[in-house]
Amino acid sequence: MKNLMSRNIVLLIFSIFPCQLFALDNQENKPKVNADFDELPKTQWEFKTSKPIFSSPVINENMVYFGGTDSILHAVNIESGKEEWRFKTSGEIRSNVCIDGDFLYLNGGDGTIYKLEKLTGKSLWKFETKGEKKVDFADYFHSTPVLHNQTIYFGSGDGYFYAVEAKKGKEIWKFKTGNAVHTAPAIAIDKVFFGSFDGFVYALDLQKGKLVWKFKTVGHKYFPTGDVMGSPTVFNDLVYIGARDYNFYALDQEKGYCHWNKAFFRGWALNSSVSDYVLYIGSADERVFIASDPKTGAEFWKTNMEFLVFGNNAYSETLLYVGTTNGKLQAFSKLTGKYIWSFEIVTYKKNRQKYFKPDGTYRDDIYSIIQSNEQFLEVECELGGIFSTPVIHGNYLIFTSTNGTLYCLER
Repeated sequence: MKNLMSRNIVLLIFSIFPCQLFALDNQENKPKVNADFDELPKTQWEFKTSKPIFSSPVINENMVYFGGTDSILHAVNIESGKEEWRFKTSGEIRSNVCIDGDFLYLNGGDGTIYKLEKLTGKSLWKFETKGEKKVDFADYFHSTPVLHNQTIYFGSGDGYFYAVEAKKGKEIWKFKTGNAVHTAPAIAIDKVFFGSFDGFVYALDLQKGKLVWKFKTVGHKYFPTGDVMGSPTVFNDLVYIGARDYNFYALDQEKGYCHWNKAFFRGWALNSSVSDYVLYIGSADERVFIASDPKTGAEFWKTNMEFLVFGNNAYSETLLYVGTTNGKLQAFSKLTGKYIWSFEIVTYKKNRQKYFKPDGTYRDDIYSIIQSNEQFLEVECELGGIFSTPVIHGNYLIFTSTNGTLYCLER
């Protein structure tokens, strides 16, 4: 039971993400700043599926796209909450879609990348890898495809990292690692960065797929390989990434050496993002959320979390929003880390007494109730744990849950 609850993964925030990160103001060509949800929002609608959802919603125009372990990519109208179309694959969908113009690109969880028409879900081509795999029970996500200069970049459970032509789906190059590649890649200038379960962080030349550098994680007695599950964030001249060795690293983009690292003592800290020149790091078992200096790692503030954090954050003018794996979406001040409000999923309210005391701490007999890592994940799904990254669209705050529901909250 020593590494019970020692699990975490990042969900997919990059400093450079050509598919869609920001809505731009055409007059000033600057990212629009979302207005704060300074009061607890209320449920506008819910869209229910049959199985847990680990992937994050992606919004384009008036539609939200997300996949689930029901093997279905759902396209849901934001205003009505009604499904417009669906696309079925042969695997559990555990990554986000990539949208470009009239098309979207999907990692189907079945070893296949699909190009679909955005409006209809019609398949235009598919690219097959050598297959997918699940490394262990805590391998929650697959690699989200990233588009850059009409090339799709992504990793696979077959241990390869691929570059595929976006127009016709033909392979340009592939690079072999020593284990599954389930991180989402990040791109900066002429390089693509990603991690592998072999314990290395890789930097490849974008055009030819040649190795520029690789960095080996330290490892940990429970995870000696130092498996890299955290997806990279690139900002200025550094690459930020976390691994299963309880370390979070800031690596040099050009040479791959470590500028600084932050060690955690109770478990993984894999999710990270940068907003307004502040690096935000979430930890699972440490149960803390940290705002730090991207250059040095020095902490601006650290907030204690009541439960595990796996997904990344949505941002508004002065607030950030993050989900926890016991079924709560919470808002905090970006400046101070002060807690603002918490939205509790109905399945958390229904089932919390089975596992928690009134003050939110575990029951004294919890280890007689939860006796394995796998059972702990089952409990999180029962509570409606949020492993995904929420997204803001106008007056709506949208997120997915492992209780199989897509939630739309309204200010």
